[in-house]
Amino acid sequence: MISTLDINKLLKLLNAISPFNQAEDWDNVGLMVGDPGQKVRGILLALDPTEVLLAECRIRNCNTVITHHPLIFHPLKNIRTDHPPGRLLATALKHEINVIACHTNLDALVGGVSDILAQRLGLINLQPLQPLHSPQPSQRLQSWSPTASSSSTASTNCPGFGRIGELTNPMAGETFLVKLLDTLDLEAAPVAGPLPTMVNRVAVCGGSGSDFAERARQTSADIYVSAEIKHAVARWAETHDFCVVDVGHYPSENPMIAQLAQLLTSELASAGFHDIPVRISRQQRNPFRLFYRDQIKHPRYDNSDQRSGFSHNPLSHPLTRNPYEAPT
Repeated sequence: MISTLDINKLLKLLNAISPFNQAEDWDNVGLMVGDPGQKVRGILLALDPTEVLLAECRIRNCNTVITHHPLIFHPLKNIRTDHPPGRLLATALKHEINVIACHTNLDALVGGVSDILAQRLGLINLQPLQPLHSPQPSQRLQSWSPTASSSSTASTNCPGFGRIGELTNPMAGETFLVKLLDTLDLEAAPVAGPLPTMVNRVAVCGGSGSDFAERARQTSADIYVSAEIKHAVARWAETHDFCVVDVGHYPSENPMIAQLAQLLTSELASAGFHDIPVRISRQQRNPFRLFYRDQIKHPRYDNSDQRSGFSHNPLSHPLTRNPYEAPT
């Protein structure tokens, strides 16, 4: 008799890979919408639950989506289908699309979000920036982890948020920055604090890692790579001569999706579910894009007030200086 994969079995498999009880207390993980007894026809993976993703799920003949960020994060006071959140829930329910989230439980795991980012940057001897208390490590994810598969990229088996490690060959700060941009396919990234002359020890945290910047400095990192760096933290980095690079939330976490797809496909096959397709979204992209002045085909506006002779550009005022501008 051929076994059928239902949502309950899929949740147990995901829990073995990335235990849901390792998620932070404030988080919401597991089944967001759906029927635990429903048969899984196909799985679509992406970072964010969106209406476009649900449409893609139907087009690609899937009935289950697994996202990193949860569909339901804050308690719902109402479900209005004339607003995007309510419309998304209504769409999932109408078309019987199951929605599952693996969020901070996947952030903290060995082989999880930050490990994958660190591995892509070529870091070795990895340790967590902030270890988990009373962790329950996933043996499956540890054995799959790119950093655990080779002695040259050996990683600790201690779960936690963020990672700190070393480059195999130290390099100039500007060279590392170019490597970082190339690795994440970025045109530019904001940098706070002075770029180090040489980079050897690197701290990373996929996703929103502003709160770990001070910890990165305490662990003797030469540079910290993360996303959603707060203004106050950027000023702190500037004051303490510590380099912090904000590569963006989506670029720092999305590399994990391809790795999760490979692992899930392998685990499904090992469990006897060879006919369940695991797909990666083709539609989801970074929600942010860069605009350059020379690309905007619009007449230049006149920002000068002819009556007072005062420019509305605050950086042109004699009492205002750009904090990132070198003193003369």
